[in-house]
Amino acid sequence: MRTDDFDYNLPEELIAQAPAEPRDSCRLLVLHRDEPLATTGDVVPLDAGGCVEHRHFYDIIDYLEPGDLLVANETRVMPARLIGRKAKTGGMAETLLLTRREDQDSLGHVWECLVSPGKRLKPGAVIEYRAGGPHAPESAPVVLVGEVLDFVPDSRGGRLVRFTPQGENASGAPRTLDEAIHAAGHVPLPPYITDYEGDPEKYQTVYAMSEEHSAAAPTAGLHFTPELIERIKQKGVGWATVELEVGIDTFRLVEEDDPAEHVMHTERYHVPQSVVDAVHATKAAGHRVIAVGTTAVRSLESAWDAQAAASEPPVVARRFEGAPGSAVEGTGDIVARENATTNLYLMPGSTYHVVDALITNFHVPRSTLMMLVSALATREQIMDAYREAVRERYRFFSFGDAMLIE
Repeated sequence: MRTDDFDYNLPEELIAQAPAEPRDSCRLLVLHRDEPLATTGDVVPLDAGGCVEHRHFYDIIDYLEPGDLLVANETRVMPARLIGRKAKTGGMAETLLLTRREDQDSLGHVWECLVSPGKRLKPGAVIEYRAGGPHAPESAPVVLVGEVLDFVPDSRGGRLVRFTPQGENASGAPRTLDEAIHAAGHVPLPPYITDYEGDPEKYQTVYAMSEEHSAAAPTAGLHFTPELIERIKQKGVGWATVELEVGIDTFRLVEEDDPAEHVMHTERYHVPQSVVDAVHATKAAGHRVIAVGTTAVRSLESAWDAQAAASEPPVVARRFEGAPGSAVEGTGDIVARENATTNLYLMPGSTYHVVDALITNFHVPRSTLMMLVSALATREQIMDAYREAVRERYRFFSFGDAMLIE
C-alpha cells in the first residue's frame, strides 16, 4: 500500500467555495458496500462491487431505520486565525491556534500553533494583533501580543506561542485572553476555500456546543438543519454527541510514500457515559451506530478498550465481525473517555469496532481521511465512488456535498 493509492484527479472548479443553501439541499452520494435490498435513486454499479445512488442530503432519512443511532461531533470552531505584524519589522505574520498547552501554562496562555512565514518566526519573535484582524487600520488598538517560545517537534510551521491580552474591554475591565482572541481573530477556513465572505456561522454545525475548542469544523455535520434533525428523531432514530477537538492533522497531508510512516498528532476527545450506554442499547437491539463525520469515527473507535470485558451481547461493527480484536473473541468494549487524547490512525486493514456506517464529505487526495473511509469500505470502492462523483460534478471538500457509506 502506497500513499499514491489514495490520490485522484479533481478539477479545481469542483472544490466548493460556498455552502449549499439551505444546508440540507446539497447532493448525497450513497455508497452501498453490498448490493442493497432496495434502492430509491439513480443506481450505478461499481467495478469494485456494491453500487452508488445519487440523492440529496435531505433524503438521508430514507436510509435511517428506527432504532439506529447517529453520533455527531458537537465541537465548535474558535476564531483561531490571527493575522498580525512582527513588532520589530512590521512584517505580516499569520498564526493558527491549534491546542492550548496547559502543560506549559496552567492559565492557558500558551498555545501550539501553525505560523507563517515559518522561517522568519523563530523563538523570541513578537507579533502584535489589532482589533478587527487583518483589515484593521493602523489606528486600531493592539489587543493581543504573541511571543514565539519554541519549535514544535515533527511539525512543519509548528510553534509554541505565549499570548498576552492588551488593554481593556467595553466594560473597562482588563481584557481576557478569550476576549482578545475574539477581537482579533477570525474563524479559519481551509486554504482551498479562497473567496468566501459569507456568514462565518455557516462553518459551524447547528448543534455545536457553546464553548469553542477546534481549529476546524467537523464538516459532515454542516449539512444538518434543526428541522432535519427533528424529523430524524421523530422517525425513532437516536441522536447523541461526542466531542473531538479538531487540530493539526486536518491541515496536513501524508507526505511519506508509505502511509504507515505518517505520524498522527494527538487531539483531545470526550465520549460521555451516556453515549456508551446508547451504543450498547443500539447494538443489543440489532441496530446500527452511524457516525456523522470522521471525527465522530475517531472518537468512538478511540474509546474502544481492547482489554475490557465484552458486553453481552458484544459490541461489534457490521462487516468486521471476524476481524482481529473483535469483541466476539470475548474481550473489548467501548468505554467512557473524558479529557482523553488520541492519535488513532485508521487505514485499510484496520478494524472498526463500533461504527457500522458513516456520513462524511469528499476528502482531499492523499489525506489520512481518505485512508479512514477506505478502511470502512474498500479502497477500490472508495476510488470508484470518487470517480463517479467527479463524473457527476459533485462539489468537494468542506463546503461540498456529502456521502453515506452503509
